[in-house]
Amino acid sequence: MRGPEIETTRRARRLRQSDNDAETALWMELRDRRLNGHKFVRQFPIGSYFADFACRECQLVVEVEGSQHADSNYDRVRDRFIFSHGWSILRFWNVDVLKDREAVLETILAALGGRLERHIETHDLRFIAAKGYGETCP
Repeated sequence: MRGPEIETTRRARRLRQSDNDAETALWMELRDRRLNGHKFVRQFPIGSYFADFACRECQLVVEVEGSQHADSNYDRVRDRFIFSHGWSILRFWNVDVLKDREAVLETILAALGGRLERHIETHDLRFIAAKGYGETCP
């Protein structure tokens, strides 16, 4: 059994304590296998980055972003790293999580079920499918 990385665990805990309203609202829907039995964790470390939410079984990262992330080069570099480690990435805006949570949850379910196009980039949604998308999740 591998032991925890103490500093990584501390940082993840700090990030969880500083969730914004949208992240908190989405976590209430994802925690305890509430979304069709899929297990999500929050502030999941992938390399030196932390995913807002991750379903390890399906290799899906879900990010909830504020306007400061619009056209962020840092996020693109981060996405390339996470993607290169076999994770699909789904990004939503905070406002969409707060105002249209049902649509957000349906989109997450579609990603988990392999029903999204492999690459989507619109003003309100971004999805990048990793190799094996649709094959790893029951």
